[in-house]
Amino acid sequence: MAAYPNPSNISPAKEAGQVDFLRRQFRVSPPAVTSADVDLKGKTAIITGGNSGLGFHSGAELLGLGLSRLIITARDEAKGKAAMKALSDKKPSGTSVEVWPLNLSDYDSITSFVERVKTLDHLDIFIQNAAAFAVEFRTHPSTQHEEVIQVNYLSNALLCILLLPVIAANKAKTAPTRIVWVNSETAAWAKFKEKNSSTSLLASLDKKPSSFDFIERYSTSKLLCQLFIVELTKRVPPSVAVITLVNPGFCWGSGLHHETNGISGGILAATKRLVGRSSPIGARTLTDAAVKHGEEVHGQYLGDCRLKPMAPLIYKPEGAKIAKKLWEETMIELAPFKASEVLAEVTS
Repeated sequence: MAAYPNPSNISPAKEAGQVDFLRRQFRVSPPAVTSADVDLKGKTAIITGGNSGLGFHSGAELLGLGLSRLIITARDEAKGKAAMKALSDKKPSGTSVEVWPLNLSDYDSITSFVERVKTLDHLDIFIQNAAAFAVEFRTHPSTQHEEVIQVNYLSNALLCILLLPVIAANKAKTAPTRIVWVNSETAAWAKFKEKNSSTSLLASLDKKPSSFDFIERYSTSKLLCQLFIVELTKRVPPSVAVITLVNPGFCWGSGLHHETNGISGGILAATKRLVGRSSPIGARTLTDAAVKHGEEVHGQYLGDCRLKPMAPLIYKPEGAKIAKKLWEETMIELAPFKASEVLAEVTS
């Protein structure tokens, strides 16, 4: 099985190296998008998890670029309303900021959200920013999948697929909708031992380990997203939506790591302050991915506002086999929502 082509002139192994990661963290600052680059007047954007951190600051940037309607999602209504007020206080006149509920650990919440999106006249930008970072192994009571895999991978996959026909139905748009998946540097560092499973990948990830490596699990969830996007964009043309992964870098100032405490929490907090970017700086990469570039970034990965290689596994024949297996398992998992039929409708 042929490996996925690397569109950049950077070696995946070099990009994955932790020395190179540190060099970028200390020496590279993603450039801000300015009004000279783009005018978003008349455009509508949705940012999941837009009530804090990267999502919040990207929303503020989009408003500053003339966005007409911003919808942020939040699990917590009070936090969502507080973020909406903060964004509304900064927005230019004639723009709208709303908060819609969305709980990515709940399939019913996802389908209800998609039904509400159908009421929009158009959707120009969709940033899939919401994610989970759990320090303990937990399974979701309704799906029985481990929580981080459920939220970061399966639920985001379902949300993206269900929105595609809604996006495709809008014939009035002047350019393809931009779908941006917020990914992570750590995907390249995932050991992903479950990839060697002779049975189901997802079932292997649901087995409770004797010791739960929460950083490894988060990294693996982001690697699964890369494998999924490789397969998804083989099926969905950029004329429907330009689908891109973006790495904002290691950032502080978000609530992603709120579960960490004790010694591990202290080490992580200190490391973020020493090595990390601020959320407003990291958010520039989300905004860049949402409003700049062209079809060349469809099914690709952006870092520091440039095309970069994904995890080294993606470019190996082994990676192609794993991506195919994961895709097949994911379509089975999402069969109750007719995921395969939805995709067939979009690509027909």
